[in-house]
Parts: sequence; C-alpha cells; structure tokens
Amino acid sequence: MILGVKRSGSGAMDGMAMAESTSTPPLTSIVEAFEELGKFLQSQQQQQQQKLSLDTFCQASSLVSILFSCLGLAFKFAEMEYVSKVDDLVEASKTYDTLESIIDFDVANDMVKTPGSHSRNLRRVRQGLDLIRALFEQFLSTDDYSLREAASTAYAQVCAPYHSWTIRTAVAAGMYALPSRDQLLVNLEETHQSAEKKMKRYIRASRPVIEYIDKLYLSRSITLDW
Repeated sequence: MILGVKRSGSGAMDGMAMAESTSTPPLTSIVEAFEELGKFLQSQQQQQQQKLSLDTFCQASSLVSILFSCLGLAFKFAEMEYVSKVDDLVEASKTYDTLESIIDFDVANDMVKTPGSHSRNLRRVRQGLDLIRALFEQFLSTDDYSLREAASTAYAQVCAPYHSWTIRTAVAAGMYALPSRDQLLVNLEETHQSAEKKMKRYIRASRPVIEYIDKLYLSRSITLDW
C-alpha cells in the first residue's frame, strides 16, 4: 500500500530503483499506484473533502520516471526535467502536507508561475503524467502506428504548446532515436497483450489525478495555459 506510508528516502530516482529492484514489471507498479490514488480521490470526493498528500503523490509519480527511461535518448530531456521536478516536490513534502498547501503558499507569495516554485514544478510533473497518458493512447490507437508517430503526436498535444522553439526542434530531432514498438515492450518487460491492458488501466487511473491537479489551479483562478 502506498497511501499513508511516509517516505524514508527521497527523489524520483528512488522510484526507479524500487521498480528495478523487484521482479514486478514497471508498468504494474505504476498502474497499481495510480489506481490507488484514484480510489483515494474518489473516496475523498464522496466525503466532500479532496486533499491529496504530497508525500503520497510523490511516491506514485516517482515510479513514472522509469517510463521515460525506457523511451531512450529521445525522451532524455523529459526524464531529466520530470525527475528534477519530482525531486523538488519530494523535498517540499518534508514541509508541506498536501498539494493544496504548496499552491496556497505560492499564491500568497505571488510566485505560482515563478521558475523553480513548487507550484510550477507540480504543473510540470502533471504534464509528464499527461504526456505518458497521451503516448499510451496513441500507442494503442493502431498496431501500424510507429512509436515515433505516437510520441510526436502525444508531445504536440501535451507539451509543445508550452515549450520554446529550441526545445521543440530538439525534441523533433530526438524522436528519430526512439526504440521500436517491440523494443519498448521488451524494455517494459511486457507482451503486446499485457502492455495493452496495463496502458489502458494507466489511462483510466491517471485521468482523475490529472483533473484533480488542474482543479487545484482553476479553483484559485490560475489558468492552465503555461
């Protein structure tokens, strides 16, 4: 169980180490963690009080790091950014209890969109989770869709609108270094059948978490176009 467990270590790399140190395929650990988050949010909603522990969120999010690693050099930029942002939130979890509390602090100090702020880093982690969701959706849309096409479409949908021309150009060039669909499945320790089931589960499980984060900003009159 992830919920309610206090981290003794720190960093998104811990999530990768945990996934790699067990015989459990990484997708399994990720899916189970986000399904648990989704159930928690649903139960909180029924009680009309949705407050997600920052520590708990970091534990689940840290596991996603290995997915970027499995995509190879093409997504190294995303892996490095994602890991650094999760690491920042892990450090913040020593001071702040919930996702709401870090946003409220930054709102009070007029630093929500300031580079390096916890609120900005949370926004970037949320984009990382959504990028994987979009990639899985594209990957599953057709067997004939190459991973490069799937990743390019997912990136264009989720991240490109917020990246500079320089970053977008570098990403486009890096897409040619992506592994094949079959190689990705090998990296994930999955078959086509098992991967399809787990990717669908992640898509379903991640949506309420992503929507929950978006609502935290919107409820404080913070737009999502950044």
